[in-house]
Amino acid sequence: MSVIEYFYSAHSGYAYIGSKLLSEVAANAGARLDHRPMDLRRVLAVTGPGPTNGRTPERRAYFSGREIERWAEARGLEIITGRMPTYHNNDIALPNGMLIAGLLEGADVDALADRMLEAHWRDDADLADAGTLSRLGGEVGVNAGLLLAAAGSPEVRAIYDANTAEAIERSVFGSPTYFVGGDMFYGQDHLELVERALDKPFSGQWPRPLTS
Repeated sequence: MSVIEYFYSAHSGYAYIGSKLLSEVAANAGARLDHRPMDLRRVLAVTGPGPTNGRTPERRAYFSGREIERWAEARGLEIITGRMPTYHNNDIALPNGMLIAGLLEGADVDALADRMLEAHWRDDADLADAGTLSRLGGEVGVNAGLLLAAAGSPEVRAIYDANTAEAIERSVFGSPTYFVGGDMFYGQDHLELVERALDKPFSGQWPRPLTS
């Protein structure tokens, strides 16, 4: 079975834009999604040009405003318009930890991740709030109490840190990032290329040897 390694954060707008299509691409190819929730803020501090929303107001208005709204419309998704989600800068460890706990428990993390992303970007949900996460988990049929209790455990934290370290090592510089057979595809706007790679790998090599 083919595998799509899926590096993302539970609060990522572009992960939301691509979430449903990603599931369709995986299902059509008979591929498995390997969820790798990561601390996106730590990753960006190392591999990115800086926090996305710490740049100029004009860049923020484009990248986290106009661009994301257009992609939502193109993908047929509802989304908050004219502003960022109210709680976007809150802590992201709890929802990411809940997703990892779900993986350990064999829960339907595809559905849980999609609902978290949708709730944050469509419904303005606070993903740092345990009550909100409990409700969202119940909506997709997972044992939210069990997952929330495990979200801050040493085992989950170790996996979260390992995902984050691996993302940095593999030069991930944003969410979502997908790997197919080791080939990296950054951004939901590359899902068509992910689909092609599952059917027929691209020529060439990644990572590419660095030259001085």
